Amino acid sequence: MATKTTPRPGATEPLDGRHARSIATRDKIVAALLQLVRDGDVAPSAARVAETAGVGLRTVFRHFDEMDTLYREMSEVIEAQVMPMMLKPFDAGEWRGRVREMAGRRIGIYETIMPYRISASVKRFQSDFLMQGYHRQLQLERTSLHAVLPQAVIDDAPTASAIEVTISFQCWRRLRHDQGLAIDDARAVVETLLEAMLARIEVA
Repeated sequence: MATKTTPRPGATEPLDGRHARSIATRDKIVAALLQLVRDGDVAPSAARVAETAGVGLRTVFRHFDEMDTLYREMSEVIEAQVMPMMLKPFDAGEWRGRVREMAGRRIGIYETIMPYRISASVKRFQSDFLMQGYHRQLQLERTSLHAVLPQAVIDDAPTASAIEVTISFQCWRRLRHDQGLAIDDARAVVETLLEAMLARIEVA
């Protein structure tokens, strides 16, 4: 008759269980931060995150030694959400149509990320990581736009910059957050500005 063996402490199964619980707790903390920011708390404290997650404050700092690392996790979650929209191929064949598509696509992305970008903006002057992320986002907006603009338009720096600003997050945030415009009204402003610039460009 075979003898039943009791797993020793620290065996693979208990370790896997503890690891799974650790991941679940970590995910709850990140979800709590996302929820607080989405609901309008642009600079939630660790204590608020812990309360919302239903864990102790010490648990938050056991998983995230500082709030900066928690914001890193938030950034990764948001990036995973919007990257498929950013990388989707354009339907238009000519560059003006692609710029229009890019503007519409960015509006959808900006609406998704606005509370999180505002929260990161509040914190970025206290965080090298968030400041680097801010500059990386600006660079991504520029390089993705330049990828569809003709070289002659890129070389016309004032025109290229005007298009860049018009379809930037900063412009959308001002219209939606600062001026309080509804989405359709803010979209109409962006489209009006963009069409005015496209109409004055003579490049085919």
